[in-house]
Amino acid sequence: MASAQTARGTEPTWLSDRRERAAAEAARLPLPDTKTQGWEFTDISGLDFERYAIAASGDSAAELPEPLFTDLDPALELAFADGTVRAAGGERDGALVLPLAAALERSGEVVERHLGSVVSLDDPFVARNEVAWQAGALVYVPRGVRVEQPLVVRAGLSQDGLQLPWRMLVVLEEGAEATLFEEYLGPGDTVDALLNSVVEIVVGEGANLTYICGQRLSEGSWGFASQRAHVARDGRLDWVVLGFGGANGKFRTETKLAGENSWARVTGAYAGRGRQHLDFDTTQEHASPHTTSDLAFRGLLADRATAVWRGMIRVDPGAQRTDAFQESRNLLLSRNAHADAIPGLEIEANDVRCTHAAAVAQIDREQLFYLRAHGVPEQAARRLVIEGFLQELVERFPEGTVHDTLSTALDRRLVEILGA
Repeated sequence: MASAQTARGTEPTWLSDRRERAAAEAARLPLPDTKTQGWEFTDISGLDFERYAIAASGDSAAELPEPLFTDLDPALELAFADGTVRAAGGERDGALVLPLAAALERSGEVVERHLGSVVSLDDPFVARNEVAWQAGALVYVPRGVRVEQPLVVRAGLSQDGLQLPWRMLVVLEEGAEATLFEEYLGPGDTVDALLNSVVEIVVGEGANLTYICGQRLSEGSWGFASQRAHVARDGRLDWVVLGFGGANGKFRTETKLAGENSWARVTGAYAGRGRQHLDFDTTQEHASPHTTSDLAFRGLLADRATAVWRGMIRVDPGAQRTDAFQESRNLLLSRNAHADAIPGLEIEANDVRCTHAAAVAQIDREQLFYLRAHGVPEQAARRLVIEGFLQELVERFPEGTVHDTLSTALDRRLVEILGA
């Protein structure tokens, strides 16, 4: 904590003031329990923030755990291992990928304008993050700049008893375009650590962001994320969410289509084993007319793993001609695995098209029978059915970097769950 306090002494006044307000909110706001709306299926009564020391720059010699996203050729890469910078990021054609602390000096006006503009301090996880974050990133693409190669940000958490309050700010100005990969990493299944991530995404007018966020924390860790995007007029956000690691926690993914003709697509997959509990909460908020959103999640659960997906399509008053869809499908690989899929609609406009679907099932016996009848051994047949189930997500993307990276990440997780 000493180094964190030293770093705070150099921060601008506006940030110090924000931290003071956040500290007051963090002290006032209790963590949710199973009686809190949205948390009924996720018990975090065993979580004690004070039990985990905050990862601070310079405190660790840890190496970054093995990446989830491989074979990328990044334009810029920034990586942290237990709070310490391992890859420095930089600038390319005006685009910046920098540690957030460094960005306060390099582009302080951008950080001041946007940090805290998309999330609110009345959330206990956001407030705790705001008080404590030291490690984090700014991804900034100025007006009209198109970054051809992907931008990459990685955050590793590999020590027992360590807490990473990770903060990410992504800003694409008017007409900008980029593809961003972000991942949270941890080793194996025995590290007891805590991730509390807050991600704010600002997609400017006519901007186009593809954002792929993957989580493969140690399967003994807590993992929480509050991720919220604001998409302006004619903006486009293509968002991928992958959840493979962690023992317990919750990832909240909220997209606000704030400007007319804005568009968002969310593609998600989670895959658990052992006694993992994975929880995803998604919101598609339509705040302007002629906006479109499309969400598809797939869940794969083995052993005694459990999962919750809760989705909400919210159409604000006046957001006419909204076109929104959401679906969640779960495949259970054992009798003891369990999934809850809970779609929801809140519609306050009268000229919209909003639909949803959800399903939880075992592997289809008819599909297995068909494959077995054509000479495919049972284990191979099961694998083919599961691969087909996940392949539907990959096929949402054209051939290219995102398609290939998503396919590889899913294949690797499948090997971990099913074996080679």
